Amino acid sequence: MATKERIQTDHAPSASGAYSQAIRVGDFIYAAGQLAVDPKTGMLVQGGITEQTRQVLENISAVLKAAGSSLNDVVKSTVFISDMANFAAMNDVYKEYFNTDTPPARSTVQVAALPLHAMVEIECVAVRGGA
Repeated sequence: MATKERIQTDHAPSASGAYSQAIRVGDFIYAAGQLAVDPKTGMLVQGGITEQTRQVLENISAVLKAAGSSLNDVVKSTVFISDMANFAAMNDVYKEYFNTDTPPARSTVQVAALPLHAMVEIECVAVRGGA
């Protein structure tokens, strides 16, 4: 049976509840949803969907790095967005971070609300170091 390893980094917002930033099992990393919280201030970044999406992906990148992985190793992501009218702007930033020949599989769903009144939250599954 594979062992679960908790992933923790100070370069992303700390888990504020009964969850981990990520869990590694074998070569797979399961990253918890990230909001647009600046890890230095603990506050939601100012601005709109563009700024929030960028911070979310920077937070995910930091968690994956701590796990020995990167955004290039993401195989599946789920985007939770509070208003589908923001989809195009979110997607433009998302493409900056996943501009590869094999972008991850992705689901995007509109939700009624997110913590801190955030506009976007993203979670993902990645493999370790391109395993």
